[in-house]
Amino acid sequence: MNRLALFDLDGTLADRQSALSDAVTGLCRAHALIPVAEQWLRTELVDRANAEDFARLREVFGLDAPAAQLWQEYVSLMASAVTCRPEVLEGLARLRQAGWTIGIITNGAGDIQRAKLTATGLADLVDGVAVSGDLEIRKPDLRLFELAATRCGVNLAGGGWMIGDNPAGDIGGGHKADLRTIWLRGRPWPDDLPAARHVVDDVTDAITILLNETE
Repeated sequence: MNRLALFDLDGTLADRQSALSDAVTGLCRAHALIPVAEQWLRTELVDRANAEDFARLREVFGLDAPAAQLWQEYVSLMASAVTCRPEVLEGLARLRQAGWTIGIITNGAGDIQRAKLTATGLADLVDGVAVSGDLEIRKPDLRLFELAATRCGVNLAGGGWMIGDNPAGDIGGGHKADLRTIWLRGRPWPDDLPAARHVVDDVTDAITILLNETE
C-alpha cells in the first residue's frame, strides 16, 4: 500500500475558527462596520468563505470599499491569524522522514487556502495540494481525491489514508476513494456513514497511528 497520507486543512491541521474570529474582528474595525454587519459576516463565513461573500456584504450594507478589496483584506487577515501547532508540524516532518507522501485536500477558495498553507509553514511539508475552489467541486467528490494523489505523484489505486474532521467530506470521501480513514472526533456522525478505521481527538494522535504503521 502507498505510504500516502491525505489530510484535511481547516479543523484538522489548522485552527480556522479562532483565525476566523480574529480576521472578522480586524476587518470590521478597519471599516467601522456596525455590529449587525459583523454578525452577518460571522454567520456567512462560519463554514467557508469566498469572494462572493464580500460582494454580498458590500451590497447588503452599502459599503464604499470594492468587494475585491474586502476579500483580499480578509485573505491577508486570515493568513496572519491562522495557526498550525508546532507539534503538528513536527509530526508531519517525522512522517516525511519515515517515507510518507503527504497531501492536503481541502474545500475552499484557492487563494485563501494557499495563503493559510504558506503562513503556517504547511506548504513546505507537503507533496501536493488539491483545493476545491480550483475545480469548483468539493469533498467528498472522488475527483478531488484523485487530483490530490496525482499532485503527490502517486495513484489512488495504491491505497493510503485520509485524515479529517468532517464525517461526510473527509471520511465519506475517503471511503469513496478506497482509502483507510482516521476521523478527528467532534462533529455529529451521520447514521448512514460507515465507521472510520480509527477515531482520535487530535491530529497528532492520527500521525502517531501512521508512524506506527511504518514500523
